[in-house]
Amino acid sequence: MYSNIVSAQLTDLARLEYSFIPKGNSEDQYTRLRALVNYPIEVSEDNYLIIGAEYNRIILNLEDSYPFDTSLLKTISIIDLNIAYTFKTSGKWRFGVKLSPRIASTLTTAITRDDIFINGGVFAINDRTKDESSKKPYRLILGLTYNATTGLPFPLPFVSYFRRINEDWSFAIGVPKSNIKYFFNEKNIIQTFVSLDGYFAHLQEPSVVQGKKVDNISLSVVVGGLGYEHLFSKHLVAYLYTGYTFRLNNVLRSENKGEIFKLDDVNTFYLRTGIKFKI
Repeated sequence: MYSNIVSAQLTDLARLEYSFIPKGNSEDQYTRLRALVNYPIEVSEDNYLIIGAEYNRIILNLEDSYPFDTSLLKTISIIDLNIAYTFKTSGKWRFGVKLSPRIASTLTTAITRDDIFINGGVFAINDRTKDESSKKPYRLILGLTYNATTGLPFPLPFVSYFRRINEDWSFAIGVPKSNIKYFFNEKNIIQTFVSLDGYFAHLQEPSVVQGKKVDNISLSVVVGGLGYEHLFSKHLVAYLYTGYTFRLNNVLRSENKGEIFKLDDVNTFYLRTGIKFKI
C-alpha cells in the first residue's frame, strides 16, 4: 500500500493503525485496520537484516444499491512479508534492498497465483538527522521501486527529502507523503500534509457487472489535512491525521486492470490514527 514508505519500513518496529473514509452523501464507508511488525537482526556492525510482516484488513460497508452482489466485497485482506537488508558504505550513505511478497485478496477460497504480487525496491539513504555538527539536519532517500499492482512493467523512481530547519520547524518533500511540521516541543508535534493512500486486490469470486467480468478492486486517494503526534517516549508515538480527499477513486476492475464500475469518486473526510514503536 502507498503508506508503506521506506523510512517507516526501516525504523518502525511495530505499528497498530485505524483508517476511516465515509462515502459522501451515502451510508457507505471504508475502514482499514493495519498491524505491522519488523525485527532487525544485526549481521555485522551497522549492517542489518530486517524481517517483518504487515496485515491490512479492509472493510467495505456498501449500503447503497448496486447492480451486483456486494457481499463478495465485504472484507479484503492484504498480507505482506517484508525482507530488507541495509548496510553502510560510508559515514554519510547507507544502502538498502527490500523484497515484499504480497497476498491481496478477498480470501473467500483457496489462495491462487492471482492473489500473489511481488513488490520491492533498492534505496540509497543519506541520513544526517543525528549529526550534531549539522545546523540543519536532513535525510535524503533515492531509490527505485517495483510494484506489481501498478500495471507498469518497470521500476519507478522514489525520492524523499527531509530537513529540520530549526528547533520549531521541519519539512519533508516526496511521495507518498509531504509535510511541514511544527514542534511545540519534542513530545508534541503538529503538521500539515499531503499524502497518497489506497490498495489493489484480487476478487476470488468474480462477478459480472454491466456485462463485464470483474476480477480486481482498487482504491486510490490523494488527501491533505492536519496531523498530530505525541511522543510518550523516544520510541513510542501516538498519531492522528485528519483531512479531506482531493482525489478519490474506488473502482472494480477487469483482469487486465481496466476500469469496469466506479464504486465511489466523491471527495470526503479522511481519518487515520494509531500508535507505533520505532527505533
